[in-house]
Amino acid sequence: MKSTVETLSPTRVKLAIEVPFEELKPSLQKAYREIGAQVQVPGFRKGKVPPAVIDQRVGRGAVLNEAVQEAIPQQILAAVQEHEVKTLGRPEVEITEFADNAPLKFTAEVDVRPEITVPDLSAITVTVPAVEIGDNEIDEQINGLRERFATLKTVERAAAEGDYVQLDLNATVDGEDVPGGSATNISHEVGSKQLLPGLDEVLVGLSAGEEATFTTQLVGGDFAGRDAEVKVVVKTVKDKQLPEVDDDFAQLASEFDTLDELREDLRTRLTRAKKVEQIYAARDEALKQLVETAEIPAPEGVVKDEVEGRKQAMTDQLERIGATLADYLASEDKTEEQIDQELTEAAEEGVRIQLLLDTVADAEDVQVTDDEFGHEIVHRAQRAQMQPQQYYDQLVRSGAAASVFGDVRRGKALASVMEQVTMKDSEGNTLSLDDLRTEDDHAGHNH
Repeated sequence: MKSTVETLSPTRVKLAIEVPFEELKPSLQKAYREIGAQVQVPGFRKGKVPPAVIDQRVGRGAVLNEAVQEAIPQQILAAVQEHEVKTLGRPEVEITEFADNAPLKFTAEVDVRPEITVPDLSAITVTVPAVEIGDNEIDEQINGLRERFATLKTVERAAAEGDYVQLDLNATVDGEDVPGGSATNISHEVGSKQLLPGLDEVLVGLSAGEEATFTTQLVGGDFAGRDAEVKVVVKTVKDKQLPEVDDDFAQLASEFDTLDELREDLRTRLTRAKKVEQIYAARDEALKQLVETAEIPAPEGVVKDEVEGRKQAMTDQLERIGATLADYLASEDKTEEQIDQELTEAAEEGVRIQLLLDTVADAEDVQVTDDEFGHEIVHRAQRAQMQPQQYYDQLVRSGAAASVFGDVRRGKALASVMEQVTMKDSEGNTLSLDDLRTEDDHAGHNH
């Protein structure tokens, strides 16, 4: 095999490879064996069909084609090793010349890891806003608790927004009952828009025992798209009563005896949550600065594959909830080009960060222990609701174990980066990962 390498850009090379026909013989023999095992020819046992008969039956061209498809990845690997090319992603192959008994000539364009110089980490300083907790945020938390401990009390008056009513519904189209269109004793919050369009408007002002009719358009069933007359009967009207905010409420809603203690606890919890967010904000800012300072290019092929993967994942997710990409675009008021653009920008940023962290990991000779790798597998298996061994076997089968290993290594490199850069808040306080470790031992797995 002869090969040359041409640099197309800092992140892409083109390999030109020529393989003498002689070197393709092993692949050719393997192709005959594999095709021979699949074809049935009367008079020959399966797998014992001579090449000449296969040429007649299947065609020599098909066998050559199979042999070439098998040989190309091996030849690319050999050329990559010879030229010491650090490849990323899948190569794009183009066969330039090939005929029976003649050399195979092809080119393979592939993304490569660019040469990256990591800036001096200790010279990088990032500043993020200081954590502030306003009284209004504590009040919001208290109001959430009040809602959870609210009680409903029957009242002798007309329904108003925010009340809960018990009601019966019956829908008809042209005087005919709609299948599944009647319900009794439904509890409904007036103004919540949880039931039929038009219902909330007629409920306001109705008292227990009163009824009204309104028109609504049906969305499902045999009468979808048709207007239905809906009769609603109000059975009871209940007023939602929120508990008074005092020490009694603190005892009802928490393990604390006084309101002051409860508020203090809520403040501590909010502060902790915001500190975690603050460290993540500092991490993102540090990575952004480093990627810009190191001027890391984003390899186009890897980005393209990543965008396709993300788009596919998005489509699958939408399908699971019974929606399409078109529905999503309409709800977000975006075009497919805009979504592609957003996905591309996110993928480019992600790939640049990966390259940076891989370079840091190489420079600092970051190692991953079996324990660390195992810990990550257990963590991911839990998220996927699978047994760790079963999850690991699936990873190995799909060839993704190496990428998880790479993720763990990059995670360690990231922790090292965050220990070396200076992170401050807007009040000049120095932030450190230790702030998180005491507060939240799991924050580290959240990369």
